[in-house]
Amino acid sequence: MDKKPVVQDPVTKPKERHAPLYKVLIHNDPFTPMDFVVSVLLKVFNLQYEKAVQIMMEAHKTEIALVTVETLERAEFHVEQCKSLSGARGFPLSLTYEPED
Repeated sequence: MDKKPVVQDPVTKPKERHAPLYKVLIHNDPFTPMDFVVSVLLKVFNLQYEKAVQIMMEAHKTEIALVTVETLERAEFHVEQCKSLSGARGFPLSLTYEPED
């Protein structure tokens, strides 16, 4: 009896699973002062000043702008921080998050 070599299936590595990412969006409103929007972006998202101004101006011109892409937990946390900061000052600054495409 000839023994045939046993052919083993190659070991397949499990695919890495990454947490789904979410886009954090800032919405324009006619009441929240531009300098306050920039200050919130600086404080909450730790952006460079020029980037914060760029995002604020894009929202001002187009009604909405992308702030960042991050995990759901961070997106929820950042949106809540912005809501808390703006609510304390009586401003209706609005940020939302949605799944990244």
